[in-house]
Amino acid sequence: MEAFRSARGTHCSLPLPDAQSEDEGGRGHTLTMELTVSAAGSLTPQAVWDRYVHPARWSQWSPQIPRVDCADETLRPGSRGRVHGPPGFAVDFIVEVLDPAEQRWSWRARVLRVGVRLHLEHGVHDDRIGVRTWLRIRGPAWVVLAYAPVAQWSLTRLVDP
Repeated sequence: MEAFRSARGTHCSLPLPDAQSEDEGGRGHTLTMELTVSAAGSLTPQAVWDRYVHPARWSQWSPQIPRVDCADETLRPGSRGRVHGPPGFAVDFIVEVLDPAEQRWSWRARVLRVGVRLHLEHGVHDDRIGVRTWLRIRGPAWVVLAYAPVAQWSLTRLVDP
């Protein structure tokens, strides 16, 4: 496993790809992997959790997301919606687990146009300087690796005012 830590408290670990799975439509196999990115910042864990569970706030800390369509103002297990990204790019999602006491949640996402699926799990906890949040991404290796830098940037913005 390769890992690095920056002066801002960001962290990324890259396990080797661990499995193969059938791609969308059963056309063959795509190498899958799991990757975790994290960031530490000065906000409180409750403030970060609040930013996570209100989809209307996602564009405040994740600027590649101009809009989120979700019928639920506050996420709950079973919440469904669509994340709108750069022009022509959208992701449909469903929240699988949401645990406010543990400040953890997970969701499945389907990237439209390319038809791949990702599983994402988030967590928030106290850190020496304020808060640490992490995101575990599992899916086709090429998508996970392309998304990781964007996710890292967003997490860094999430944990600071």
